[in-house]
Amino acid sequence: MNDFVAREVDVVVVGAGQAGLSAAYHLRRVGLVPDRDFVVLDHSRRPGGAWQFRWPSLTYGKVHGMHALPGMELTGADDTRPSSEVVGAYFAAYEERFDLRVHRPVRVAAVREGDGGRLAVETSEGVWSTRALINATGTWERPFWPRYLGQETFRGRQLHTADYPGPAEFAGKRVVVVGGGASGTQHLMEIAEVAGGTTWVTRRPPVFREGPFDEDAGRAAVALVEERVRRGLPPRSVVSVTGLPLTDAVRRARESGVLDRLPMFERVTPTGVAWSDGRTVDADVILWATGFRPVIDHLAPLRLREPGGGIQVEGTRAVRDARVHLVGYGPSASTIGANRAGRAAVREIRRLLERRPTPV
Repeated sequence: MNDFVAREVDVVVVGAGQAGLSAAYHLRRVGLVPDRDFVVLDHSRRPGGAWQFRWPSLTYGKVHGMHALPGMELTGADDTRPSSEVVGAYFAAYEERFDLRVHRPVRVAAVREGDGGRLAVETSEGVWSTRALINATGTWERPFWPRYLGQETFRGRQLHTADYPGPAEFAGKRVVVVGGGASGTQHLMEIAEVAGGTTWVTRRPPVFREGPFDEDAGRAAVALVEERVRRGLPPRSVVSVTGLPLTDAVRRARESGVLDRLPMFERVTPTGVAWSDGRTVDADVILWATGFRPVIDHLAPLRLREPGGGIQVEGTRAVRDARVHLVGYGPSASTIGANRAGRAAVREIRRLLERRPTPV
């Protein structure tokens, strides 16, 4: 960290993905000025949030449920272009249109108790002293790698969704895909078209969702995730409780046997994976489509975590510290949820800023 004098603002937004840009937009709507009243910090070198890192074969036409940012629709997008390019360009245009002045690339190392009831945000560009913090760091930087016996002995290639390059690199390979979420099924269906053979392994039987996913079903799913966050437990993804949409492509993959699922193996061997009943599968590649965890380690000095391992949140506000709001966390970890969370966080922070600062 550079040894600069702390600069004071009312609000620091950490992260410029969907949730962070939504929060910044609403901060401007209530009259706050970028770089004077609030600042947006982002670790990436260019706009796009986590979208900029998506694999090239995930075209915009394959994206499910991409909701526009508040105040500016995404129109005229080419469905055949990679979603990373489409959304990246959209986010860049959004930042410019609303003059959000995102600071990048900036790494946030820690958030600590500061002077006079303020928070000290320690970053690669110096220290920001703020009355409130909106944490919108998402999950992409923290891929979850489960650990299994013998994993280090595997002589093939192991990679995570975060490093998925698209199907071409798996041509002729025997591939084990681990994970029952949307990414796992998308990877599997792509790879199966070029691979020498595929095996799908999940911890729990996948649940496929028939019919439309209406507003009531969406609210019920979000409520299940929200309940965990209210109890201070680590959040589950919204998709983990919604099930997988049964699209035409998924139906074809099930009929052809590509989506025939096996239960989780017991161990990894030098040449593949093995189950407790003696079954084995040889593999050249193990692809771990096992999800991500929230990027919140920089908040550790504030001691926000509960005994259950998560941060207890009411709405977007951290229960242990009313100055800290988490957007894109738990129930708001979707594009539409992030938009709503950004607005809700700013509404509460505005009330906080209207009060006279008092030491915490």
